[in-house]
Formats: sequence, structure tokens, C-alpha cells
Amino acid sequence: MKNIRKSNERGHANHGWLNTHHTFSFANYYDPKHMGFRSLRVLNDDLIAGGGGFPFHSHENMEIISYVTEGALEHKDSMGNGSVIRPGDVQLMSAGSGIEHSEFNHLPDAQTHLYQIWIRPATRGTEPSYQEGHFEDGELTDQLRLIASPDARDGSLRINQDARVYAGRLSANREVALDLAENRHVWIQVLHGEVTVNDVSLGGGDGIAWSDESHLSLQSQTDSEVLVFDLN
Repeated sequence: MKNIRKSNERGHANHGWLNTHHTFSFANYYDPKHMGFRSLRVLNDDLIAGGGGFPFHSHENMEIISYVTEGALEHKDSMGNGSVIRPGDVQLMSAGSGIEHSEFNHLPDAQTHLYQIWIRPATRGTEPSYQEGHFEDGELTDQLRLIASPDARDGSLRINQDARVYAGRLSANREVALDLAENRHVWIQVLHGEVTVNDVSLGGGDGIAWSDESHLSLQSQTDSEVLVFDLN
């Protein structure tokens, strides 16, 4: 079973400093048919103008991943963490029992493009934590690189959910494959480019949910970037 979510069907809001598209219901965008997929609750495609950002605000009981494709994102939180993440960096904040943080475009005169990802945790009320990882170009090029997993294997970040998140930057006319265990479900998000997943053609901003499939083949028609979520 598969379900395609086209880029132009997503929710959209333009606040001037923030131009954002919501794959699933979020903030003022509500669609009861798109409330998430399995434990994947939020998948926001954010363009933040130079110097713009989110002042301190709170979260709880959510696994929050920030994946930057362009620019630089500055993070500060109530646990004392502070950093700037750029393409190749992945940030994972386990909000647990509660945390406050801020996020701003670190660049004063250029946009920052990122995906904000929220995954429901397997256990609520845990102690908040923060992780950050860097993946070199060679680790992401023409393959699916595991960036988050429940057991932190292969240098991935540890997530409080039975979920595995992969990232890949595919050159034109490349093919990568993903084999899924029984009773798993996958969401594939094309960040940019053109990709065919089995027999389905997807463009930048498109996503697809797939269940009851044991093998997925991703073929890039152009230089492309993808995120893949293997979910229970």
C-alpha cells in the first residue's frame, strides 16, 4: 500500500522571515487526513530569512530532528547547549519531560533551508537530552546513510523510538536500495531533485508513504537529496 503526498498539496505559510511547507498538520494548518504517518508526526520544510528565527519556546515528549540543507542554524537551549549546524550536521533533541530552545538563522544576509522533523517517542517523560552529529560528504553521497536509530548503531544518533532515519545525496542516474523487515513502514521525502521509488516518480518536496513492501529501489534522474524513515 502506498500514499503519495505531492509538494503542492502540503500546507503553506509565509510569515516573511519564515516560508514554510507542512507535510502534516501543524500550527494553523489542519487537515485530519494528514496528521502524521506512524510515529512521524511533523515534517516541515522551512526557509528562514537572514537573521530570522524562533525565540525561546518549549517542547515536551517529542524527538526533534533538524536537518539543514543550506545555510546555518544557530541553536540554544535550557540545558546550556549552543551550536551552529550546517549541511552535513544533524541535531536530535529529545524533549522528554520538557525543554526550551531557540533557533535562528546564523547568517544575517542569506537564507537557511532546513527540515524540522518530529517523531513521537516510545517512552514519555524521559530526561531531556541533546545530540549532534556530523556526516561527511562521502558518507551521504550515492548511498542511504543511517543518521538516527534506537541503538545508535554505525555512528547514528540515538532516538527514543523504534525508528531509523536515513539521509542520502544522490548523483544523477544513481540507484540505491532499502530492504525492509516484516511489518515495517517507510516514508520517503525528496528534498530536491527527481527520484523514482519503485514505479513512482517524485520531485522536490514530494513524499510517499509505503507499507507492506519488502524492497524499495530509489533511482535519481537528477542530482537529488532524500530522507527515508523506516518506522514500526
